[in-house]
Amino acid sequence: MSAPTLVLGIETSCDETSAAVLRGERDLLGHVIFTQDVHQLYGGVVPELASRAHLRTVDDVVDGALREAGVRLEEIDLVGVTAGPGLIGALLVGLAWGKAAAWAAGKPVVGVHHMEGHLFATHLEHPGAEPPFVALLVSGGHTMLLWVPAWGEYHLLGATRDDAAGEAFDKAGKILGLGYPGGPAIQRAAEPGDPKRHPLPRPLFNRGERPGDAEYYDMSFSGLKNALRLLVRGLEAEGRLAEEVPHVAASFQAAVVDVLTEKTLRAVKQTGCRRVVLGGGVANSRALRDSLRERLGRGGELYAPSPRLSTDNAAMIARAALFRWGRGETGGLDLNARADLPFPGLVRQSGAVARG
Repeated sequence: MSAPTLVLGIETSCDETSAAVLRGERDLLGHVIFTQDVHQLYGGVVPELASRAHLRTVDDVVDGALREAGVRLEEIDLVGVTAGPGLIGALLVGLAWGKAAAWAAGKPVVGVHHMEGHLFATHLEHPGAEPPFVALLVSGGHTMLLWVPAWGEYHLLGATRDDAAGEAFDKAGKILGLGYPGGPAIQRAAEPGDPKRHPLPRPLFNRGERPGDAEYYDMSFSGLKNALRLLVRGLEAEGRLAEEVPHVAASFQAAVVDVLTEKTLRAVKQTGCRRVVLGGGVANSRALRDSLRERLGRGGELYAPSPRLSTDNAAMIARAALFRWGRGETGGLDLNARADLPFPGLVRQSGAVARG
C-alpha cells in the first residue's frame, strides 16, 4: 500500500497568509495562519495593504508549516493553492508562490476554489460531516445555502443578494464603534444585551411561499445594516447610545441569526436531510450554532469547524486540493487567479431537489 499523499496547501485570498501540510484526508501535520492586524486601523480590509503583507510573510509562513510537519518541500506530493475568489492582488501572491514551488520540485499543482475549501474545513475535524448534507457557507465575502448530495456536486439553493453576513457584521461593528472584525466584537458586546429591546427587520424572512420562489432561500442584509445605522443615529441624538450598545448589538445579531436559521431549516425540510454543515468565519458564531441546534432538534446533526478552521486557512485548501487531484484535476504554469472564480460543480437549483 502506498503512503498517504502529502499536500502543501497555501491560502492568501484576503487578509490571512496560511500554509498547511496535510497527510491523507485528515492528518494535519503542520499548519500556520498569519492574520494581518493592520486592517483594524481602517475597519475593513485594504486590498493593497493585504497584498503587500502576503508578499512579506508567505516565505516564512510556508517554511513554518513545513518545519512543524517535519518535512521538506521535496517530499511534498501535491501543492494546492487558492485560485479564487478573493482579492486579486492577494490571490496572485499565493498562486505565484505555489506554482513556482511546484515547478521547482517537479510536483503537480491544483487551484482551489476558496468556498469549496470552507466546505471541506469541517470535514477535517468531523468525519460525520459527509454528504449528503445541507451547507451554510457564511463569511465576509459570501453567504450561500447549498444542497450537497455528494462531494463535487453542489446545488445552490439561495445566496445573499447584496451584503454577505460577515460583511454586515463588520459594518455593524464599525457603526457601533466596536472594532474589526465585527462578528466577534458584536458577539462579545451582545452577551449582556436584550435582543428584543430594539426590533430590527429580518429581510426576506417571510418572502417566498415555496422552494421554487426566488426569495424562498435568498437573503439580504443591506437593509438591516441601514436600519441599524438609523437606529444608532437616533440613539446618538438622544445621548443614549453608550448604554444601549449591548442591546443594539444583541438585536442586530439576533436578526442575522434568525434569517440564516430560517433559510437553512427550509432547506432541511425540502431535502429531508437533517445533517447541516457550517463553513466560513460566521460559522464560529455561538448564537448561530445554538439557534440551528435548537431548530434541528433531536435527531438533527450540526457540524461546525473550530475557530481555527472557520477562518481562512490553508488546511481546508489542502483538503480540497486532494479531492480535486483525486479526480484527475491539475494545473500548470498557466494556472491563473480569478477574483470571481466560478464554484466548480455548482448549479443554481430551482424547484424540488432529491431528498436525502
